[in-house]
Amino acid sequence: MAITTYGDISQRTAYYAAATMLAHGEPVVVLGKFGQNRAVPRNKSKAVKFRRALPFAVNTTPLVEGVTPKTHKIRYEDVPVTLQQYGDVAELSDIVYDTIEDAVLNDMAALSGENAAEVMETVAWGVVKAGTNKFYANGSARNAVNTPISLNKQRAVIRALRRNRAKPITEILSGSSDSNTTPIEGGFIALGHTDLEPDIRNLPGFVPTAKYGTRRVLDSNELGSVEGVRYILSPLFEPYPDAGGAASGMRSTSGTAADVYPLIVLGKDAWAHVPLAGQDRIIPSVINPNKIDKSDPLGQRGYVGWKALYAAVILNDAWMAVLEVAATELV
Repeated sequence: MAITTYGDISQRTAYYAAATMLAHGEPVVVLGKFGQNRAVPRNKSKAVKFRRALPFAVNTTPLVEGVTPKTHKIRYEDVPVTLQQYGDVAELSDIVYDTIEDAVLNDMAALSGENAAEVMETVAWGVVKAGTNKFYANGSARNAVNTPISLNKQRAVIRALRRNRAKPITEILSGSSDSNTTPIEGGFIALGHTDLEPDIRNLPGFVPTAKYGTRRVLDSNELGSVEGVRYILSPLFEPYPDAGGAASGMRSTSGTAADVYPLIVLGKDAWAHVPLAGQDRIIPSVINPNKIDKSDPLGQRGYVGWKALYAAVILNDAWMAVLEVAATELV
């Protein structure tokens, strides 16, 4: 069977399908808006290296008249990451294609877009929640956690980030395939699961987005802010089931041990993600039913799919924090 890069659709139609996929995928993307974006051009390399200059040491020794101070050289640090390929294929039959009144191919393209966004968002979440700058709502390890977030713990996280010279985030990705950025009011961004909403609303000084006034809402999933920390929640940011201490009124998968929810607090340039650049960020593939060949002699099957190259990497653990908390059970 002769299959082009885009399957059984023209290149122009493929671009429309890609646009449809991105349009449906964008509302799913939350975490992806708050990292560095370094798209890799086609036909280059799967390996990407982030390189940063290390700060000069602070020298408080007074200069001696006429004596040149001891010199030093600039130093760099490399953070490598390798792109991986992800994708999905959905099948439809010729009977569905020929008899169902719904626009099946359009619906499949829309669902593929959501699927692509969820895959990349989940991959990125798996990377950032593995950060080593850990805090716990109570105790000193995950298996002790069985209390919700508190204002005091939020303050401890922000104090530690500022001591590590983490900078507030001042721009976000617009979500389009051209990787444009949009300036925002500076602040730290906290990302977590939607189960945490009641506990965050109960924090002293919580300001919901409805009362922001002239402040711009960063994302449709933004809940509100507390002392400059802006909370954005998504159901994709899954907890560790039954990983904490005794449930004691906290949400629990089994009813015995508390589920533990990572709450990621991000500063500027803490992490990055690397998609393929431009219109090739997500490559759709459509093969219509009723295409007859030796692998499908009656043309009974059709397919809609996508593929993409993607990677995520932590650039500086000290500029982000992972606060692990429990979520109050509602009865």
